[in-house]
Amino acid sequence: MKISVNEVELLVLTEIQKKVIKNDIHADEFDNDMKRRINYILMHKYERCFARLKQEWDPKFSENGVSMIPTNKDAYAQLVFDQPNYKDRKDREIAARGRL
Repeated sequence: MKISVNEVELLVLTEIQKKVIKNDIHADEFDNDMKRRINYILMHKYERCFARLKQEWDPKFSENGVSMIPTNKDAYAQLVFDQPNYKDRKDREIAARGRL
């Protein structure tokens, strides 16, 4: 089993590794179970990051004069990204280094 992102191979489970996992997971459910686990990990990361983004930006919206905040997560995130004072992690770290 190969796991790739954007055509870049990240992980290859050997046949032995798959057999070890199949000791606990029914062989007929193996592929779907692995996909479910990968989906869970990435979506859990997204949910936690979104919660932190929302916690940070809810108060900033009023400071920025934003009066209408969307309830749709993608629309909310886009509104954050469109703010003139938004910086992603990389830009925040670059700015912090500049202040040192």
